[in-house]
Amino acid sequence: MFLILFLIFVLIPVVELSVLIRVGEILGTWTTIGLVLFTAVLGVSLVRSQGLSTLMQVQQKLARGEAPGQEIVEGMMLAMAGVLLVIPGFVTDFIGLLLLTPLTRRPIAALVFKRMQLRVVSGLQGGMHGGFGSHADRQSNPFDQSPFEQHKHSEGNVYEGDFEHKTDANDAHKLVDKEAESKEPKV
Repeated sequence: MFLILFLIFVLIPVVELSVLIRVGEILGTWTTIGLVLFTAVLGVSLVRSQGLSTLMQVQQKLARGEAPGQEIVEGMMLAMAGVLLVIPGFVTDFIGLLLLTPLTRRPIAALVFKRMQLRVVSGLQGGMHGGFGSHADRQSNPFDQSPFEQHKHSEGNVYEGDFEHKTDANDAHKLVDKEAESKEPKV
């Protein structure tokens, strides 16, 4: 985790600055600033159009009764692409364009979706073989416990029982009389 945070907050900005300085030396300051602004505006408009296209694919799959897993992953990648394209710099713009272009986004999304499915399946299999279903987990997860186990491990007194609401004949007559009085016209 530390390595990922180090890359995001230290290494990427240093690389971006060095590339921006090098491009600024070659093309000039104003041309470089113009290119950075142009890629941000172009990226936002492309993210919008690709996002609408992906949303329509999700709706079509839902209408057919299919799960739109890969399209949801593509939508997350489009959101990441939008953030990367708005950040000033050419390296983040390049990565954002890779995530934005359908030619590269779809295979990456398929790979990410397949890895997500493998993690879910392996997690479920671990639950069947004692990984998630061990006794310690049953004590800590109230959804996996029977009502008896929940009461056995809870603190304090727990009383189970049934109740029945009973009215005697006098109470029933009083209710009928009150309803009749309320319906009578008042003079």
